[in-house]
Amino acid sequence: MISVIVPVHNQEKTIQAQIERLYSLGVAKEIIVVNDGSQDNTAAVLRGLSCGGLKVIHHVSNRGPSAAVRTALEHTSGDFIFIPNGNLEENPDNYLKLLAAINGSGADIVLGARSTPPHQGSRLQQAKNYFLAKILNIVWGVRLDGWFSHFQLIRRASLLDLSPQLKGSNIAFEIIIRGLRKKMRVAEVFITDD
Repeated sequence: MISVIVPVHNQEKTIQAQIERLYSLGVAKEIIVVNDGSQDNTAAVLRGLSCGGLKVIHHVSNRGPSAAVRTALEHTSGDFIFIPNGNLEENPDNYLKLLAAINGSGADIVLGARSTPPHQGSRLQQAKNYFLAKILNIVWGVRLDGWFSHFQLIRRASLLDLSPQLKGSNIAFEIIIRGLRKKMRVAEVFITDD
């Protein structure tokens, strides 16, 4: 089983669609949503959802994505953890690609990468992501060939090991960096926007 951790802050317009999209994933799962001190109607939207395997936790104030992940992690029971973006940019079929890759490779972390630049974001942002991947290759001796995305799957035991150190707002990149520092195995699989 997989655990999907969904940190949300002021996402009243997208959270229901995101949860519905995650439920379309054809694998045993639990979804843990942490409403991180939203000031809009996110809490009301979450109260209106009735889906099996959905756990909703509310932070009274905004504590940041890392705190939301640490809170959710305490309530997970799956062997693998997904932490999707809140902007619905990923195709749910890509989850299955990452799951197959982590099972087949023995990696601790599997990254979803694109073979072409992402459609969203400025050219500066795209260049930054490209160079971050290249720096990771040089500094940690990994081979990441694609355009870096924030789409990843991590073994629960590995995330438990990393979680006390997670403090930043860019949780995906922080997991990769801290995982590499701890000599965790990182694999990459190409994903599509279809």
